Amino acid sequence: MTKHSNDLDTLFSALSDPTRRAILTRLARGPATLSELHNPHDMALPSLMAHVKKLETAGLISTEKRGRIRTCRLTPGAFTPVQSWLEQQRSLWTGRLDRFDAYVTQLTQSAKEHTDDPRSKD
Repeated sequence: MTKHSNDLDTLFSALSDPTRRAILTRLARGPATLSELHNPHDMALPSLMAHVKKLETAGLISTEKRGRIRTCRLTPGAFTPVQSWLEQQRSLWTGRLDRFDAYVTQLTQSAKEHTDDPRSKD
């Protein structure tokens, strides 16, 4: 496996959980303390902290502790590898589907020409 694949695996793994996606959605509005992130979730604080750690390990967020308060924020550019990979996949599949569409159109046209040919009705 390449480092790029491992990075993507880590990012997608972090994004696979709805709680972690909710945390990212909240952090998109700006930095938040662990307490602020914990309030809307029905789970123990250590469980939330495990989600935060997974996001931090993936490089999606960073945390900073000042005294007893830990603040989380999105990491700028963290989604770039995911966005690049998705764009590559979109381009690949768009090309494949365009070729498939052209093939089906060609088959349809050939079938139509065949049925329009008076010799084919015998």
